[in-house]
Amino acid sequence: MDDLFGAWATAVAEAELSSPLPRRWAHTQGVAERAKEVGQVLGVNAGLLIAAAALHDVGYAPRLAATGFHPLDGARFLRDEHGAEERLVRLVANHSFALLEAEERGLREALAAEFPLLEEPLLVDALVYCDMTTTPDGDRTTAQARVAEIRSRYGDDSLVGRFIRRAAPEIFASVKRVEAALAAQPR
Repeated sequence: MDDLFGAWATAVAEAELSSPLPRRWAHTQGVAERAKEVGQVLGVNAGLLIAAAALHDVGYAPRLAATGFHPLDGARFLRDEHGAEERLVRLVANHSFALLEAEERGLREALAAEFPLLEEPLLVDALVYCDMTTTPDGDRTTAQARVAEIRSRYGDDSLVGRFIRRAAPEIFASVKRVEAALAAQPR
């Protein structure tokens, strides 16, 4: 994946998110910035991470919200309207432990059947890291603060609140693995 791939992904995300959802667009830009910072630990997959980071929330775009579950809506959009690369689509579909939220929504089977999880743990973890260390406004944060913000925004008894409580240990473990990989990089 090269710089053109990342530029294409950013342009698609900007077209879908910047006007109708400027705060979501700010978050997306921050997540893409984190991806550029951690890409070094992924080698040849750095460009794929940047593209996935730029597109991870594209399914929130009002015109794409068919099911109301943004990972699934975004992945279908990328596959069906853009013929996007399969690994990219699967990363978007499954970002940040989406299967757990899909289960809460009764969509687990649909998500898993259409977009199986990637068997590339560090790449999957890296996207979780980028998403969960970025505030809704695109600023850097800790995973603990991000999870607390999501719980506060949605409420613990909401569908998203239940999901994020279940996902939190996995999110924290992913972030820890990426931080360890970053720390092991030569300076």
